[in-house]
Order: sequence, then C-alpha cells, then structure tokens
Amino acid sequence: MGTRFLPFADAASLELPLARLLRLALFQVSVGIATVLLNGTLNRVLIVELDTPTWIVALMIAIPLLVAPFRALIGHRSDTHRSVLGWRRVPYIWFGTLGQFGGLAIMPFALILVTRPDTFVLGVCAACLSFLLTGAGMHVTQTAGLALATDIAPDDKRPRVVALLYVMLLVGMMLAAFTIGNLLIDFTATKLVQVIQGAAVLTMVLNIVALWKQEARNRALTTSTKANPRFAELWASFTAQPNAKRLLLAIGMGAMAFAMQDALLEPYGGEILGLSVGSTTSLTGTWAIGALIAFAFSGRRLSSGSDPLRLAGMGAVAGIGAFLMTLFAAPLGSVPLLYAGATVIGFGTGMFSVGTMIAAMGLAQKDSAGLALGAWGAVQASCAGIGVALGGLLRDAMAYIALQDAMGATLADRATGYGTVYALEIVLLLVTLVVLGPVIGLHLENRKNTNESFGLIEFPT
Repeated sequence: MGTRFLPFADAASLELPLARLLRLALFQVSVGIATVLLNGTLNRVLIVELDTPTWIVALMIAIPLLVAPFRALIGHRSDTHRSVLGWRRVPYIWFGTLGQFGGLAIMPFALILVTRPDTFVLGVCAACLSFLLTGAGMHVTQTAGLALATDIAPDDKRPRVVALLYVMLLVGMMLAAFTIGNLLIDFTATKLVQVIQGAAVLTMVLNIVALWKQEARNRALTTSTKANPRFAELWASFTAQPNAKRLLLAIGMGAMAFAMQDALLEPYGGEILGLSVGSTTSLTGTWAIGALIAFAFSGRRLSSGSDPLRLAGMGAVAGIGAFLMTLFAAPLGSVPLLYAGATVIGFGTGMFSVGTMIAAMGLAQKDSAGLALGAWGAVQASCAGIGVALGGLLRDAMAYIALQDAMGATLADRATGYGTVYALEIVLLLVTLVVLGPVIGLHLENRKNTNESFGLIEFPT
C-alpha cells in the first residue's frame, strides 16, 4: 500500500526490485545532506555568527559548483574505465564518497581556525579545501551513481528510475534541512561540530549500503579497446544545430539568475529578519518542497505533450514573483513571506531546470544524449557558480556603499545589499525570457526523446 504514495514507484522491475532501487538511492540522500550543509547551514553560520565577509563565503560555495562541468568527463571516464576487477562505476562512487567524507571531516577544524584572527587566513583556505573536497565528491558520486542506475535498469524503465533517484535527492535535502534545523534550534559551536561530524559518518554509511552488491563484475566490458569518438567532433556537431546556442545561452542566464541568492537566503533571514540558525536552515527544506512540486507538475505537463521551453518560461516567471516576495520580506518584516518566497524559488528553479534539460535532450542526436545532458549540466553549473560568487561580491559592495550614506538615509541599511542582488536576479530572469521567446513553441528535433527521457539523468544537486 505504501508504494502507492511514492512518486515513480513503477520504476521497479524484476531486474531491479523496489527495495534494491531504494537502497541504491541512498547515495542521493547523502548528496542531499551535503548540499544542505554547504548551501544552507554553513554559509549562514560563517556570515552571521562568525562574521566572515559574504564574498568569501560565496566563493567557497561557488567552488563545488565550478567542479560540476567536469561531470561529463567523469561520466565518460566511468563509461570507458578499464579495470581488472571488472567494475566501471564502483571505483568512482567509492572515491567520490571518500571526497565527501574528507571534506566534511576537516570542516569543523576549518571553522575553528576561522574564529581566531591570527589563523583566519589559514581557516579560510582550509574551508575552501573542505568545500572543494565535499563538492567534488558529491559530483563524482552522483554522476557515477546515476550511471550505475541506468546500467542495471531495463531500457524501458531507465527514465523512471532516474526520476525516482532525483525525487530521493529532494527528499534527502528536505529531511536533512528540517532535521539539522531542529538540532540547531539552540545553536552552539559544539552542536554544529557534532552535526557536521555526524553527517560525515552518515555519508560513509549510506553510500556503502547503497553500493553493496549493486554492480556485477564484468572483465570483458572493462578491458575493451574499442576506440571512442572524439569529444571535439561531437561538440561541434551538437552546437551547429538550429537554436542550440540560443538554448545554451538561456540556460546560462537562467541558472545564474536563480543561483545568485544561494549564498544569501539564509544569511538574509538571520541578519535582516533575526531568524535562528535552525529556522534559516529550514528555508532549504521549503525550497526542496517547492522543487518537488515543480517536478511533479512538470512531469504531468510533459506527459500531456506540453512544450518544455514553455515550462522553462513559466519557471522564470515564477522566479520573478519569488524574488519580489523575498525582496519585500525585509521592509514588511514578514517571515512568512520569506518562507513563501523560498518555496516559490524552489518551484521556479525546478520548472526552469526541467524544461531546459528536456529541451537540450531534444537536440541530442543518435547515441549522444550524454553529450546533450553534459552540455546542459556544464553550462548550468558553471553559470550557477559564477552567479553565487557575483551575488556575494555584489551584496558586500552595495551594503558598504549604502552604509556610507552614499545612497541616502533611506537606503543606509544592510538590507540594501541583499535587495540589490534580488533585483538583479529579476532583471536577469526578464532577459532570460527574452532569449527564450523566439524558440518557445518550436518543435525540436527528436521530440520523442522529450517524453521518453523524463529521467533527469544529469539533474543538478
């Protein structure tokens, strides 16, 4: 009876029973936990409690996102990995897990160094290293894990399998956000260290359980000497297609617009509205709820034949409304409005990401779906990383100018820096709609793949 309420429970098959599939999905839960810690809890603590400059924290958060473009290369290397043991995916998942664990393990020591003026620079360097290790481990684990899922799933079930794995990622983020939020209601540095160390141990446990006896050994497959097509040739062929460059430009603009607030939402709630660490961490949970709703809504609309780029446009419009709610939460002093804005940001991000990813898959030529998804993921992640970094820099710069009374007494407030970023995100989303406009409604090639491939193999973390 319980499986009736589980999205995409029909992804199970005789070859991949639901129990085994849900066990495999635990690696997505570990990725969700790390995402909440990096993007939610730690950035707020560093900015508000430890008084670290926002631009430094934004750069830390951007570091893992800038690793994401290499996911296409990671996937390609795992596809062609040569091993006498007969495993292709296991080594990558294992080393990705070690990266996640290592990054989280050294994070508490980095935070301790940041709190002391004489070791601040060393602490920032150690924190950057921990963010890099954790983020790179997340990307390697997720890429190889999703590839493993597609390997062991029947052809007709692969899209549903990967869709279920993405749902589990959002569920993991939501549960982690609310759990960490409750644990840190009465915030102390000791509790934060315990939470981070517990997350590191839980990551190892979840990923080992997820990986155990999932991939069969196949020496014939891992000792193949078959030549592979050159990446440069495949890329040139892909970008030469009509509307491909316009689509990639829209993906980049939209990703940057939605990501500029990633390092600011929790500090905004804490610094401007006076929310506790637990309360601001819960904002990530509401974001995940919004993304889950968008996922379900997009799946229903795509199944009925809706244009994916129209869905992306709807996501951008929702994002404009969400950033307006977030912007006005400060002058109105409304905490519920901030939570509503965070939920709609998640909804808009989900809609935009689903629509553009499905459109990119529609451009895929024969046996090049991985390239299309890699292009989508590379542009999306790179621009998101740049957006996060720019958001932090712009917030600090505008807050400094405003507090110097250079903009008048009315705007001489720390909220001005945050408001400037949210306003810029609205402008970027309007530009994104302009870029998308000419291609919305056009029938992309291989439209059949749009419906069959609703699996979101390279969906962002």
